[in-house]
Amino acid sequence: MAHAAMETMMRLDVIATYSEALKAARTTGKQIVPPGEIPTYSEAIAIQAAIQTELGAVAGFKVAARPEGPPILAPISAHRVFDNGVAIPSPNMAGVELEIAFELMQPFSDAPIGELFRPRLVMELVDTRFSGDSLDPMQKMSDMQLNDGLVLGPVLDSWDGSDFGTVQARMTGADRVILDGAAEVPGGSALANLQLCLDHLGDHCGGVQPGQHIITGSLCGLPWFGAGDVVQAQVAGFGEVKAALVPR
Repeated sequence: MAHAAMETMMRLDVIATYSEALKAARTTGKQIVPPGEIPTYSEAIAIQAAIQTELGAVAGFKVAARPEGPPILAPISAHRVFDNGVAIPSPNMAGVELEIAFELMQPFSDAPIGELFRPRLVMELVDTRFSGDSLDPMQKMSDMQLNDGLVLGPVLDSWDGSDFGTVQARMTGADRVILDGAAEVPGGSALANLQLCLDHLGDHCGGVQPGQHIITGSLCGLPWFGAGDVVQAQVAGFGEVKAALVPR
C-alpha cells in the first residue's frame, strides 16, 4: 500500500505550499517555479491527494518502478480523459506517450487478473505545471507525475490473460515517425507493472475502482508535439489510437 512507505512525520507546511502552488498553476494555466523544499515520497502522495480533491473524479492511475523503494504512483483525472480521435485542448507543447492500460471491469477482489481487467491501447498526455529542466523526481510526482490526461483507444477483447512484453507498434505525428517496429513495455512486463500498482496503491485517491485504467509505461519514450498536431499509433492486435491536439 502507498501508506506503508510513508515516513513517520510529514511536513504539513511543505504539503500545503506545494498543493496551493500547483492548484494555482492549474487554474491560471501558467507554469510556476517549484517551491524550494523537496517533498518526500509520502509528502508527494499527500500533495497529490490534496490536489485531486479539487480536481474531482479519478479515471485511473499511472505507475513506474523506482530503483529503490515504492513505485511512482499518480492519479489520472477524469475531466481530462478523451475518446479516441476527438479534438483535445492542449498546451503549446504536449507530450504524448503510447501505452498499454488495464481497465478494471468489476470490483477488485482476489480473482485472477485476467478476470478482473481487460487491456486497452491508450495515449497518455503529458505536461508540467513547474518550470525548469532539472526537477527532482518527487517534485514531478507531486505534479501527478506530469500527467495531463488520457486518450482511450481500442480494447483487446480477445485477451487470454497473457502478458505484454515486446509488441509491434508504429507511431507517427508532426511528419515524424516516432516508432516503427518492436517496442518494449518498461521493465519488460505490463502485468508486472499492473501488479506493482495494485501492491502499493492502497486507498490512495480512492483506490482502483471499476471503469478505471492503470497505465503501464511508455512504449515510445516521451515525444513532444505542438497544438495542431495529430498523433496516430497502432499496436498489433489492438488497432489504432489517435490524439488530435488543438490549442486551448
